[in-house]
Amino acid sequence: MKNKQQYDVAVIGGGPAGMMAAISAAEIGARVVLIEKNETPGKKLLLTGGGRCNLTNLELDLRKLVANYGETGPFLFHAFSEFGPKDSVEFFNKLGVETMVENNRRVLTGSGKADDVLEALVGRLKNLGVEMIYGRKVATINKKDNSISSIIIAGGETIGAKNYIIATGGKSYPGTGSTGDGYDWAHTLGHKIIKLAPALVPIKIKEPWAKDLAGISLKRAGITVFRNQKKIISAAGEILFTHFGLSGPAILNISAGIGDLPGKSEVVISLNLLPALNRDELEKNILENFQNNPNKILKNCLADFIPSGLSPAIAQIANANPAKTVNDVTKEERRRLVEAMRDLRLTVSGLLEIETGMVTAGGVEPEGIDDKTMRSKTINNLFFAGEIINVHGVTGGFNLQQCWSTGRLAGASASANIK
Repeated sequence: MKNKQQYDVAVIGGGPAGMMAAISAAEIGARVVLIEKNETPGKKLLLTGGGRCNLTNLELDLRKLVANYGETGPFLFHAFSEFGPKDSVEFFNKLGVETMVENNRRVLTGSGKADDVLEALVGRLKNLGVEMIYGRKVATINKKDNSISSIIIAGGETIGAKNYIIATGGKSYPGTGSTGDGYDWAHTLGHKIIKLAPALVPIKIKEPWAKDLAGISLKRAGITVFRNQKKIISAAGEILFTHFGLSGPAILNISAGIGDLPGKSEVVISLNLLPALNRDELEKNILENFQNNPNKILKNCLADFIPSGLSPAIAQIANANPAKTVNDVTKEERRRLVEAMRDLRLTVSGLLEIETGMVTAGGVEPEGIDDKTMRSKTINNLFFAGEIINVHGVTGGFNLQQCWSTGRLAGASASANIK
């Protein structure tokens, strides 16, 4: 093991942001070491995009891009202007990774394999001569005055560098190594840590009957969240019923906004199963359907509008017998069916645990980091990159783009003054 001050840049964390930071620093000519506590790097990367790796989102309008990251999104303006979605696609294409653009500008691997991205990154690290230390956890970070003097890894070896980058990710999917170590280090080094919470996480529902809908999906539903009968969130998109409640992209995207609200007040999700139709249009279409199929049973007619597995539940919520023929459905029952499809109400009991979230909300307060360099405003030779920073986006490639951009900027900045 090389001794103190053997490296120009030491990167802690071998996820997407850490690997990109190490590559960025090495391309400028820095002597770089990448330290990853797992036996292999990029374990969480392999899970992205359902194993296909949703590399980025090809939203090229900078303001629209930043808007996908909520209140702290403006922190990323400079990082995105230096290395944005188009740069990410070009970067991976040059490394031999084929890409394809799908719905909502999502960029995925052409092969459908996240392994291609990981292999490309590891190959680039090796070609640049980055020293990679796997299976060794950072045990101690030593500080002297306003700088890190060295780090000690498991086994007692000391590693010194001119600059350090913490890119240890969040606290979701702990099996991939994301156990939140970086937050403790950052706090010890003087950084404010915003309370951690699950983001992009499924939502638990109280109603027992909702469990019977597990596996049913809606491609586009209207979603309104009420807290004590006051509307707090509106959204639309794909949802999935599960054995514990609701999931799917649209649900994941609103989960951070719900947070710990259920513990303080009643939170209700209203689903509009057919948002493309207003109330009058839906009622007219249902009436015409019933008139054209007078001897058809109710649940089968409803299946012409919504998934068949959802039909019995909607009929029962509307207090209508799902097995009766539609010729016997009353006008009042038809009105209640319309209301049930337009305003299916589910009571939130909470979110799944932080470990199940795709990303972690909270983390290192961005105000303590220089957005032009990713350098700590507290520790002179410390930089941050990736999910450890309290900035997270919606689903669709935005969170990986944050890793690529902040990692690229942190690596370049950390190596800029080594000579």
